[in-house]
Amino acid sequence: METRGDAGPQQARDTAEFTAAMRGLKERAGLTYRQLEERAAEHGEVLPRSTLADVLRGRTLPRPELLAAFVRACGDGERAAQWLAARDDLARGKVAEDMGAAPRRGVHLGARVLGVPLLPASAVLVALVTAAVWALVPSRDDGDRKSAGGGGVAATDARSPLPRGRTQILPALTNGLCLTDGYGSRYTSLVAVQRPCDEVAPQETTLVPLGGNTFRIRWYHPDHGPGCLTALAEGPGVGLLEPWDDCGRTTPFRIEPAGPDGSRRYSLRVDGRGCVAIRDADTSEGAEALVEPCRPKDSQVFVIRSAP
Repeated sequence: METRGDAGPQQARDTAEFTAAMRGLKERAGLTYRQLEERAAEHGEVLPRSTLADVLRGRTLPRPELLAAFVRACGDGERAAQWLAARDDLARGKVAEDMGAAPRRGVHLGARVLGVPLLPASAVLVALVTAAVWALVPSRDDGDRKSAGGGGVAATDARSPLPRGRTQILPALTNGLCLTDGYGSRYTSLVAVQRPCDEVAPQETTLVPLGGNTFRIRWYHPDHGPGCLTALAEGPGVGLLEPWDDCGRTTPFRIEPAGPDGSRRYSLRVDGRGCVAIRDADTSEGAEALVEPCRPKDSQVFVIRSAP
């Protein structure tokens, strides 16, 4: 594999730089998460797409076996020992130095290095706990998120709690299909379609509370960043749900119970427009979601649950 000019693992001084080098290796390999997983499987190795996506966000160092499988799947197996040695140095707290450069000093907080004097152990512990808590809270879009109920759920009402954090939205007529991104039959951009839930990763879905029972539906993909669904009001894709980067301009969805208590069945309503449905009650993979007049039918019902 051509490695000239790339940022090698030995130059990484912290987790963020190490995972940036991993992202660079993936980009040079030109492979998707699925292709990497399949390549690893061909050699009897396990490289889960969702786990790899988490690692490449820079939150934690990869496990040695996952790193080795990743490097070999990218075609850089001849340097696997170098990658593993650099990873072990960082795991032991040893920060690599550039040749001829003075060492950087700081306090390690997750993936970041703060260039400040060493703190007392108690202060470091508080900072680490704080960082861990923030890592578990979904990112907030400026100006459009309000606090939801406690206890780990966002509530439409006392009877119908909705999950916080990673979420799955499953059309009620299907088994094992989730609402995620894909290409429809009449629109050239990515829109919301139903695909197998085990193929959604590394994309993640979260519900962004706006107050009461109103939410934005937010997708995050490590390669494309965040985007929120908007119900297109005109043009060739009218009625379809397209992810937009500017979440503040996207559609608020009113999520209302559509089944008995505890069923986790809901309707997704767009005020003045109608309800989200699967086109023609289609149960096949790739069928589009769209907004149509609200009616009491199962194609407008979705199961909303925490993602595994």
